[in-house]
Amino acid sequence: MLRLIHAIILGLIGAGIVHIAVLMMIPDFSERDAWSRLAMAADLYTATPFAAETGPTSTVKSVDPLFEAAACRFDLTDGVVQVRAQGDMPFWSVSVYNRAGQNIYSFNDRTTTDRSLNFVVLTPAQMIEVRKDLPEGFEKSIFVEAPIDEGIVVVRSFVPDDSWKQVAASFLGSISCEPQ
Repeated sequence: MLRLIHAIILGLIGAGIVHIAVLMMIPDFSERDAWSRLAMAADLYTATPFAAETGPTSTVKSVDPLFEAAACRFDLTDGVVQVRAQGDMPFWSVSVYNRAGQNIYSFNDRTTTDRSLNFVVLTPAQMIEVRKDLPEGFEKSIFVEAPIDEGIVVVRSFVPDDSWKQVAASFLGSISCEPQ
């Protein structure tokens, strides 16, 4: 009887380990990750809004109903990427992800002195070059040094009530994501 209980416990532990390993491997084997969905919706350096609803046409679902969001794919082998937006939102945040969807860097409007959205994503080697001679237009930019070649920038804006929806749409619609 003890051997049977021992075998059942070992079987359950083994099944748990296999289950956890499979769950951890799903992102590596998934063909419908955020990068692929954004690639189907728009080219590199094009801001794509997140869908508020879930459906067959949504690119990437917006998770929080109080936030509107847009994403932009970039490739740092083309040069540094400058992301800017116009507008005054009560709160915005930015996250930079690598191609696999791992968060590399995050910040919000409290990071800047004038609450404007203006930042540059670059590799460590590109940062050395930029420091030698700061290009015009980078004076007020936040520099995000990321050891990646390709990535996704996600900009989220807080929408406290329905009266802010148009302001948020205008803010997210003004996002420029350009290689420099």
